[in-house]
Amino acid sequence: MRIDEVAWADPDAVALRDRQRAEIAVRYGTPDSEPGVPPSAADIAVFFVARDTDGTGVGCGGLRALGEGVGEVKRMYVDPAHRGSGVAPLILRTLEDWARGRGWTALRLETGDAQPDAVRFYTRSGYRRIPNFGVYADAARSLCFERSLPERPGGAAGSAGAPAAEPAGGPAADPPDTPR
Repeated sequence: MRIDEVAWADPDAVALRDRQRAEIAVRYGTPDSEPGVPPSAADIAVFFVARDTDGTGVGCGGLRALGEGVGEVKRMYVDPAHRGSGVAPLILRTLEDWARGRGWTALRLETGDAQPDAVRFYTRSGYRRIPNFGVYADAARSLCFERSLPERPGGAAGSAGAPAAEPAGGPAADPPDTPR
């Protein structure tokens, strides 16, 4: 498994985001359930695609800068055939390491009440529930989370292209779709 930093328009990134949005539409019963402005190439600071040993894109995630050292996890998704394999924790650690490397001190995210698997994943990954922030403040079905980004042991920020170690106790279950 490897994680590649890619352009927003990367074909694998586009395909994975399209599948994520289709899955969200089924869960919420509407193709447009996202509160606020959807992410785009203009406002995403970085986007990563997880690839299996054949080079096929199997998961993705990006970050939007919110300012003052805080970022937002956007469009995190793992293909159903690869859930439970450790892809989601690897993507999340890659996002966190990238953010740390830029001096960001916290990451936030929004998910929804029809995604209990995402809530479990983020809670196990050290994210805590916070009041809905920004455009999500009045979104009835939104659930927001945040995690402070402590420095990695030894001060290392990690490497986006290298696999990270599994979390203590092994990989957390991969969510089918996480932040919107």
